[in-house]
Amino acid sequence: MQTSIRTFALTATLSLIFGFSGAAIWSISGLGHSNTREYLLENPELLPEMADRYQQQQSAKKMAGIEDQIEVPFPGAEFGNPNGSVTLVEFTDYACGYCRMSEEHVAQLVKANPDLRVVIREWPIFEGSDKAALVALAAAKQGKYPAFHSAMFAKGTPSEATIAASAAEVGLDMEQAREFASSAEAQAELAKNIELARQIGFGGTPSWVVGGQAFEGAIGVAALQEAIDAAKAR
Repeated sequence: MQTSIRTFALTATLSLIFGFSGAAIWSISGLGHSNTREYLLENPELLPEMADRYQQQQSAKKMAGIEDQIEVPFPGAEFGNPNGSVTLVEFTDYACGYCRMSEEHVAQLVKANPDLRVVIREWPIFEGSDKAALVALAAAKQGKYPAFHSAMFAKGTPSEATIAASAAEVGLDMEQAREFASSAEAQAELAKNIELARQIGFGGTPSWVVGGQAFEGAIGVAALQEAIDAAKAR
């Protein structure tokens, strides 16, 4: 009876960590009756590490064949060292408060890592943020993306007024910007970013890719730096 309870507990834990499919594999494989099972029961601290490794493997599978596409920016939509040895990709939305908070994190990372290139992928998922994203791409066309990107976040929720104010602040040619924002090229870029986010499995912004690994949420400077360091060591 005690053995059954312990087996159930371990299977339930694996279900939470890996999902029920992982628990099913665990059960079918017979590992629940092996020395491996006993070892894990005696060393439960290994389970988070196993979960991390599993998530890394799943990320690698999802990004197989599309990592190069993810890291190639829309021309001009990047920060840091354009020839950097490590690329951090951020999927972002101007109406996302956590993205606004993460902007400072990105600035800190660029300052601390001279060999870091940051690629920004416009992924407008909140209502009304698509207009800001399209003008941001137009700003990239005019060589003013970083300034516009920062100005938009500084002004809060995207609106006609904040977009216009940000454009004026950075000296954007709005006639050209409006023309480009309505172009097939601009629409195609947003569609591409939406599809890439779907393939990776992202559910919201901000989301990140670095060194072949995917992360979601405002995970902070320390976690992003750890991922960058891991990518450097590859």
